[in-house]
Amino acid sequence: MMPIPQALESHLQGVVTTHCFVWIIRRQDGSVLGFTDHDRRLLVSGVTCEPQTGMTGSEASTALGLSVDSAEIEGALSSLAIDQADIERGLYDDATVETYLVNWSSPQDHVLLRRSIIGKITYADGKFTAELKSSAANLDKIHGRRVMRNCDAELGDRRCGVNTGDPRYFAEAVVVATGDAAFLASGLEGFQSHWFDNGRLTWTGGANAGKVAIVVSHAPAGHIVLRDIPADPVAVGDTFCVVAGCDKSFAQCRAKFANTVNFRGFPHLPGNDAAYAYVNSDAEFDGEPLVP
Repeated sequence: MMPIPQALESHLQGVVTTHCFVWIIRRQDGSVLGFTDHDRRLLVSGVTCEPQTGMTGSEASTALGLSVDSAEIEGALSSLAIDQADIERGLYDDATVETYLVNWSSPQDHVLLRRSIIGKITYADGKFTAELKSSAANLDKIHGRRVMRNCDAELGDRRCGVNTGDPRYFAEAVVVATGDAAFLASGLEGFQSHWFDNGRLTWTGGANAGKVAIVVSHAPAGHIVLRDIPADPVAVGDTFCVVAGCDKSFAQCRAKFANTVNFRGFPHLPGNDAAYAYVNSDAEFDGEPLVP
C-alpha cells in the first residue's frame, strides 16, 4: 500500500465525512472504466467514474513480505458499462484495477491505495464478483516446463505438431436441435463417439460467431455438450467447426494421433504409489517401462 501524503492526510482529518472509494479498471484491450461508491460522477486521474453503479468492495489488507494480498469487488451485471458477454469473452481477464481514496468535495485530492489484477470472476443472481490479486500473484505462476506424466503442449501448437486442419481431426457442422449447453449437430456422422471430448469448438455462424467453447462430451448421433453455456442462445442453423480433443495422455497421443515422437510429457516416471510403496511379493520391480 502506498503511504498517504502528509498534506492529504491532514486535509482528510478535517473532512472525514467527504471521502469515498473509486475503482478504475484498465482492460488489456485498452478500454478504461471508472466506478465510485459516491452518488455523483467524479473525475479521478483523468477518468470519469460513474456513481451508483452497484459496485462495492470487500475489506482488503496489505502485509509486508511475499504473500499474495487479495480483495474483491462486486457489481451489477446489468450495468451499461459492464456486460456479462464481455466477461464471458474474457475481456476482463488480467485487467488492472486501481483503488483510490478520494475526497469527493475536491476530487483532485486522491491517493492510490493499491493496484491489483483481476483473477477469478464468478457471477450469480445478476451480479459478478471479481477477485483481485496483488502483483505478488505473479510469483505463483508456473514458468518453464513441469515434469509430469501428461503432455504440457496444446494440440496443434508448434511443440505438438499435429495438423488440426486434417479432416481426421477437424469437422464443420450445423446445429439441428438446441438446448442450453447441449445440442444436436449434423456433420459429425463420420466420427466415432467421444472423438471430440475435450475438443475446441469455434462458432462460425449465428449469434455466437467468433466465440470459442470447450466440448465436454461428444455422444452418438452428433450430441454435443459444452463446458459453459454460450453467451447468446444457440439456434437451429448455427454453424461451427470443432477440433478433436486430447486428454494429454501418452496412450491417446499414440492411438488417436500417432504422434508419440512429439509427446511432451514424461510417461515413464513412477508415481507416488510406486515411489513410496512397500516391497512385497506382489510388486514387480524389473526395470520395464511403465508405458509399453
